[in-house]
Amino acid sequence: MAKKSFKRGIHPFDGKDYAKDVPIKRIEAQELMVFPLSQHIGAPAKPIVAFGDRVLKGQMIAEAGGFISSPVFSSVSGTVKKAEKRKLANGNTVDCIVIENDGEYETVDGFGEERDISSLTSKDIVDIVTKSGIVGLGGAGFPSGVKIAPKNAGEIDTVIINGAECEPYLTSDYRLMLERSDDLVKGIEALLKALPSAKAVIGIENNKPEAIKLLSQKVSDKKNIEVMPLKTKYPQGGERQLIYAVTGRRINSKMLPADMNVVVVNVASTIAIYEAVYLNMPLIHKVMTVTGDAVNSPCNLDVPLGVSHSYVLECGGGAKESVEKFISGGPMMGMAMSSLDVPVIKTSSSILAYTKDEVAHLKETHCIRCGKCVAVCPQFLVPQMMGRAVKENNIDAFEKLSGMECIECGCCTYGCPAKIPLTQMFKLGKIQLREKKAKEKEESK
Repeated sequence: MAKKSFKRGIHPFDGKDYAKDVPIKRIEAQELMVFPLSQHIGAPAKPIVAFGDRVLKGQMIAEAGGFISSPVFSSVSGTVKKAEKRKLANGNTVDCIVIENDGEYETVDGFGEERDISSLTSKDIVDIVTKSGIVGLGGAGFPSGVKIAPKNAGEIDTVIINGAECEPYLTSDYRLMLERSDDLVKGIEALLKALPSAKAVIGIENNKPEAIKLLSQKVSDKKNIEVMPLKTKYPQGGERQLIYAVTGRRINSKMLPADMNVVVVNVASTIAIYEAVYLNMPLIHKVMTVTGDAVNSPCNLDVPLGVSHSYVLECGGGAKESVEKFISGGPMMGMAMSSLDVPVIKTSSSILAYTKDEVAHLKETHCIRCGKCVAVCPQFLVPQMMGRAVKENNIDAFEKLSGMECIECGCCTYGCPAKIPLTQMFKLGKIQLREKKAKEKEESK
């Protein structure tokens, strides 16, 4: 079977052997649960509970704060203790609701009750997904209800289920494809009911042959769902690269996938949609990978939203004393963590622990113009020139070099023999360019 892909990219050590064969284990909640109001792209959610209120498992505690926003639900029953600002894994400080878990896990009426979806309309499914707080669980955090209801919904011809999981070390989506394949297929069917003109393609990298084989069997009798093996290469799971590999269509930073009649949904998000549509369950948990050479027992854990990363690590067997670095997410696009005392949110994907922080020991030297960064960039950019523009604070040049098209995948940084932190420079350049544009817009009023 042909393995489709995109041009350029890299082949980093994938580290998946640590946890790929470890079944998902569900863990219980903590005594104090922290629920940030900003767990998604867009406006923060607005709290609808107050100090002293008793809440139930599955109860909405914060409503969507705008069109691009998402509600937040409690994963436990208990009492609202306080509202305060807390730091997230990315370092941002946001408003949070703190709930004391009473250990009873009393649920709201109807929670978990099976629903017959045969009579549901496209709008019904979109409404359910929107009101259930589901967002992109692959890391982006874009509200799923908005994603599956584009203005051109009738023109969407392809729904891509992102099962690539190309980020090194991460294995949670792989385990979900193996352990919850039936639920995944039902979630896809719900998506196709919301987008009736589309067919679904499950894109899976060919380093996951068991998942390809199993899901191919599960959809063998489905005319509008197929499994497409993809070449194992980073960043195969990047939205733009995945769309090109599956459809041959290209999008850029000024476009949405829907502009090319495509919708992309992550595996975990699809299963969350299954739970919402079929079982009347809002998003209150997710599967995380706890892995790396500094983890005592690498594993995949089903985690209640609101617990701390330190608690998740403890449930996974803890880390070795020799640990030097913790990362939230994977090594390519994840973020180094200065503290594990931060809550698990909808977009949390893993805890990665290293016995050696190789990045901290790197010494940057002068660019030798070898062109390796250009050769691996999946966006066909010229990272060397972009980096120089940022270093010289020449944001206009950065823009002319199409700096906003950078997807921050880290391929250029990974392959740079001079150890120049190119990706970090581009993140800074994009922030500065956005600020410049905003200032110009304000001054023109």
